[in-house]
Amino acid sequence: MKTWLLAAAAAIGLGLAGGAQAADPVTIQLKWVADAQFAGYYVAAAKGYYKDAGLDVTIKPGGPDIAPEQVIAAGGADVIVDWMPAALAAREKGVKLVNIAQVFERSGLELTCRKDSGVKTPADFKGRTLGVWFAGNEYPFLAWMAKLKYKTTGGPDGVTVLKQGFNVDPLLQKQAACISTMTYNEYWQLIEAGMKPSQLIVFKYEDEGVATLEDGLYTTDQKLADPAEADRLARFVKASMKGWQYAIDHEDEAVKIVLDADTTGAQTKVHQKHMMGDVAKLVSAGKNGHGIGWLDPAAYQRTVSVLLASGSDPVITKQPEGAWTHDIWDKMGGK
Repeated sequence: MKTWLLAAAAAIGLGLAGGAQAADPVTIQLKWVADAQFAGYYVAAAKGYYKDAGLDVTIKPGGPDIAPEQVIAAGGADVIVDWMPAALAAREKGVKLVNIAQVFERSGLELTCRKDSGVKTPADFKGRTLGVWFAGNEYPFLAWMAKLKYKTTGGPDGVTVLKQGFNVDPLLQKQAACISTMTYNEYWQLIEAGMKPSQLIVFKYEDEGVATLEDGLYTTDQKLADPAEADRLARFVKASMKGWQYAIDHEDEAVKIVLDADTTGAQTKVHQKHMMGDVAKLVSAGKNGHGIGWLDPAAYQRTVSVLLASGSDPVITKQPEGAWTHDIWDKMGGK
């Protein structure tokens, strides 16, 4: 009897140990700080979607000195949020990034100008100072200037590029005629700072034919070649897209979750509500017939075409190969 009891206890112990499997770790590096631009990931964490998928997800906020491509190249993340121009440029330079999901279906990038600067159309950019973000965000701008045949070295027939910080001060202080803004962020910073829409003129990259894909999820060739890693990434993407759908359907709750995730205390409820409303407009939300996260090959090719045509010093010099895949989408049961 004693022997049987010991054997049964051992069997029960082994069963419990086998059932209590550790969650698979995944680290995602964001392109910017904790805000509604990344609401889907924070919602997925807060609602337990990652936990339900058997994942232990670490969300690493970005910042002005953090380049997601460098982080993943150094092994600091399994997946990153990045703009496609920066990802393709990095791939051509040897960091083998692959798009595994495309969250933003449309571009939110703009050039916002003061009306009192005299700028009315892109023809008025000549001779002006334009604020531009760098760290990979400059690529769409350079492609646009190349399309307009404007040099970016100044002079009466070109434009002077002001290396813009991640704020709207150059426009408020009249240091530039125009600055880079996102529909969901810096534009609202201008309004919240007291400027009126009637004082501004906005040129959307989408309207100018130079839009490139923005917030997508990228990993590396190496990780995709490992079946266990690919399975982990498929579960991560599926849970993340569920988080995005919930964020779009419950914007106020998503804002609260984002504010709770902001450890700096820099975000405000008013601004995050503005952000969440406009971010939702950029996410496909299934409008493409496939659901959030499915990369449209035609949109990918449009981005590549814009970058290849970006003047004498193009962002990329040749048609990329292997820069995106639907394999992860297919593994997660996407339609």
